[in-house]
Amino acid sequence: MDNSTQSLDVQIQKLSEKIKASNLPSDLLEKIEGMIDLLRASLKSGNASFINFENISNYVDWVTSLPFNKETKDILDLHRAKEILDKNHYGLLSVKNRILEYLSSIILTMQNEPGEGIIRAPILCLIGLVGTGKTTLAYSIAESLGRKFERIPLGGMGDARALRGQSRSFADAEPGEIIKKIVNASSKNPVILLDELDRVTEGARADIMGVLVELLDPEQNKFFTDHYIDYPFDLSHVLFVATANNTTNISTAVLDRLEVVQMPSYTDEEKLAIAKSYLFPKIRKQTGLSDNQPVIDDSVWPFIIRPLGFDAGIRSLERTIEGVCRKTARLIVEGKVPQDSYVHITSENYKQFLPT
Repeated sequence: MDNSTQSLDVQIQKLSEKIKASNLPSDLLEKIEGMIDLLRASLKSGNASFINFENISNYVDWVTSLPFNKETKDILDLHRAKEILDKNHYGLLSVKNRILEYLSSIILTMQNEPGEGIIRAPILCLIGLVGTGKTTLAYSIAESLGRKFERIPLGGMGDARALRGQSRSFADAEPGEIIKKIVNASSKNPVILLDELDRVTEGARADIMGVLVELLDPEQNKFFTDHYIDYPFDLSHVLFVATANNTTNISTAVLDRLEVVQMPSYTDEEKLAIAKSYLFPKIRKQTGLSDNQPVIDDSVWPFIIRPLGFDAGIRSLERTIEGVCRKTARLIVEGKVPQDSYVHITSENYKQFLPT
């Protein structure tokens, strides 16, 4: 037996021990042991290669990383959920109430059926313009329940295999995003955000929507089979949340499984409160400025909130405040502002601080 063959034999033995130490379902364990036995037989006949070993090793790594029996304990406290929503989001009272009602239903189900863990409530779909807080609301739901949070960006996705995986018969095969996120969460009951549901590519929309129909149905997703893993995994404990800008490009079958929640645009008053109490202090700290740099007059805030007209979200507002803080930082670094002084932004000089 040459050195390379001996080395491969040692690696196969380690792989076999790893499988035995894992807590896999019996039929899946039997299947993988059959693959190892076949690899050993190939080694004895001289037909084994590192490529075959690597393919099986990668498969074993993914399968043994799947949390078949591992999940996080839910925090079933509605008052805590309300505190988290209020902490992470200003305003949006109607949306928060819808989410609290939704969580109440989940909490009651969990309390009445503690052993089940299956979520049969409709999937929340947050519909709204960019920057209105859809993604952060999904994260707040996960935080409220004490669950892991994972995000799958569907914008621009052009192949259903990106979700469902690719068969191991292909050289570059790997699991789909669903399995990857489950492995990353190390829990079978995370909150998974299906982000930008309406922005999948035109050519792959039918196939991707077909996969989503299965994903979002608790009767079907109990036996979700990724093409790479080629073994059913129970997704019925996962809480899916979706976001979209509108429902135009979402198929009727998928829409039927969603509970649509419309995200309102932020008013100028809400933006002012968000800017003063949250965004400005956060960005000022990130830019390295002290607590009294810069001082912004109240008369200037309307120009910061609407530098170019109406915007539904707060991303433009955030970029504007970042621009103001960076220009202030430059003045200080260049020595144009004395050490014991401060930058004062007024209605007379505000234009030189706004991003151009």
